[in-house]
Amino acid sequence: MARQIIRTDLAPQAIGTYSQAVRVGNTVYLSGQIPLVPDTMELVDGDMAAQIRRVFDNLQAVARAAGGSLEDMAKLNIFLTDLGHFALVNQVMAEYFTEPYPARAAIGVAALPKGAQVEMDGVLELGD
Repeated sequence: MARQIIRTDLAPQAIGTYSQAVRVGNTVYLSGQIPLVPDTMELVDGDMAAQIRRVFDNLQAVARAAGGSLEDMAKLNIFLTDLGHFALVNQVMAEYFTEPYPARAAIGVAALPKGAQVEMDGVLELGD
């Protein structure tokens, strides 16, 4: 099955040897997003809630470029440098998702690119 590379200027450009997303059939694999502002490629100003929102906005932009939305998210992985922000992630996530929620993992990590405190990736399952 052919792979389709997904790219949008509405999300940060890849800062390494990867694509923003890859679609294979009806499945879209979204690369990790950190809270970079697409226009500046700098971390968003603001508190942790602003960082989490920026990550969801970035994921949403890539999902739309793939022909879907966050509603198509089947699996979401969240990486946090401080698991003390877990409750805040849940609170902000409720602004972007409604039931049925995607499957999810939240993983504590020592560090993330560019000093970010949060990164997320996911898998979309699109209709025909």
